[in-house]
Amino acid sequence: MSHQAKKRFGQNFLVDEQIIADIIRAIHPIASDNMVEIGPGLGALTRPLMKILNQLHVVEIDRDIIARLKTDYPQDKIVIHEGDALKFNITEIPSPLRIVGNLPYNISSPLLFHFADFATHITDMHFMLQNEVVERMVAEPSTPAYGRLSVMLQFRFYMEKLLDVPPESFRPAPKVDSAIVRMIPIPKKDIQVSDEKNFAEIVMAAFGQRRKTLRNTLRGHLSESDFAQLDIDSQLRAENLGYREYARISNWITTRQSAKIQD
Repeated sequence: MSHQAKKRFGQNFLVDEQIIADIIRAIHPIASDNMVEIGPGLGALTRPLMKILNQLHVVEIDRDIIARLKTDYPQDKIVIHEGDALKFNITEIPSPLRIVGNLPYNISSPLLFHFADFATHITDMHFMLQNEVVERMVAEPSTPAYGRLSVMLQFRFYMEKLLDVPPESFRPAPKVDSAIVRMIPIPKKDIQVSDEKNFAEIVMAAFGQRRKTLRNTLRGHLSESDFAQLDIDSQLRAENLGYREYARISNWITTRQSAKIQD
């Protein structure tokens, strides 16, 4: 039974057997893993994973693919979670959890932030994404790809680009190159941010007008004296700071706010 890829779900199905084998090798699953696959599609990763795992959880929104999942696989080895991955509660699955998937490129960033909220339940994640997104995720400060996404993920995850995947590896072929990224949560005790909401606000303000200097973009948060005490040059731009510098700024502001409340 053939399946027509649906644009509204951002479907592009992986068909390159060598790439599939490379991905499975990178994931290195073992039988006892608690693993969930986001968007199993036509089973490019599902089948080889199920040969190894005792049980695989899958999250799928497409009703036609859900029907396939219910008939094509042993139902004692697959647990199907029907619905939108953006609304999926990862804590429904025993932790520590491993997550894999070929993420829909049209909602990849929201999905990454959604999973980041459950980082304490996760061992690692291996995702297929648009190459441009992966390059932004792993970018170093002061490089063209570096931006808000880089900072907001790097303070929570160790990340590594593993391999490139060309368009011809899919049916239908997307108009962009793809890549596989590995994400490993940084232990909570090692995260340098004391108030994540405050941190997110600072990063958003800094990158809101990325051509302007920090002196201008963070004017409502820091004075020249604050920059001096933080040992950060106010004439730098947002892309010149790493996540550790943003953590210092955020923690400084959080401490100052706490002191005002106590006064």
